[in-house]
Amino acid sequence: MNIQWFPGHMAKARRMVTENLKLVDAVCEVVDARVPRSSRNPELSELLGAKPRLLILNRTDQADPGRTAQWAAHFRALGYGVLETDCKTGKGTNAVSGAVKSLLRDKIEAYRARGQAGAPLRVMVVGIPNVGKSSFINRVAGRRAAEASDRPGVTRGKQWISAGGGVELLDTPGLLWPKFQDRTVGENLAFTGAVRDEILDAETLGARLCLRLRDTYPRTLTERYGIASPEDKTGFELLKLAARRRGFLVSGGELDTERMAKVLLDELRGGKLGRITLDGGPEDEDD
Repeated sequence: MNIQWFPGHMAKARRMVTENLKLVDAVCEVVDARVPRSSRNPELSELLGAKPRLLILNRTDQADPGRTAQWAAHFRALGYGVLETDCKTGKGTNAVSGAVKSLLRDKIEAYRARGQAGAPLRVMVVGIPNVGKSSFINRVAGRRAAEASDRPGVTRGKQWISAGGGVELLDTPGLLWPKFQDRTVGENLAFTGAVRDEILDAETLGARLCLRLRDTYPRTLTERYGIASPEDKTGFELLKLAARRRGFLVSGGELDTERMAKVLLDELRGGKLGRITLDGGPEDEDD
């Protein structure tokens, strides 16, 4: 599965990030805790330069807590500020203002020394599509300040949003990069909905997800779909067994594996498969 795409609005989003970088004191990068490696745009480090960065591990309620702890420690070791958030409950989002001030303590001291105490701290919020960036901003703002959707690429235009405590957030559109060199990264972004489903074959993607679950969370296949000994089966065999258990048939009695694949993806994205992290640990991370 060679996933390549770069719609026009991605190029526009890239320009917006570059043009507005000079207006902000720091950057808040939102990533999906289920795919903490795959949901980081590798172009951002070049675009953002030396701007202080606060990394938001979002959707921690759906991610494997052990893996989340490993990734949080890894990112802190790299010098980032790190917050773990769950936008459904708001967990972690009320700590954003304090985390920004901690990240920018030197700049705050410089403002104070120049007699500019209380000057607003401006932060650009970046991330790939569908990592929950707009939901995160709405939680921090305490109101519907940014448009949220489960479809990638819906955030438009420039919005300054108060996060309280003298911190202002600049919302930006989700930004992907032109080509996924790593097949696993492309699959992970497809599994979690960062790229549009219309550009992929659902059955192939569903079979690949079955394989990933077989190798990392086999109990999920057993408990959710009643598949005994999933480790002995191929991805497509697992997809067919799940379709049979759900009673998904087409005319002639054949199994409707396409429908099953779509249901499987929906259930992963909705958190119905349990707390799953599709990226491995940070041991081999190059950053």
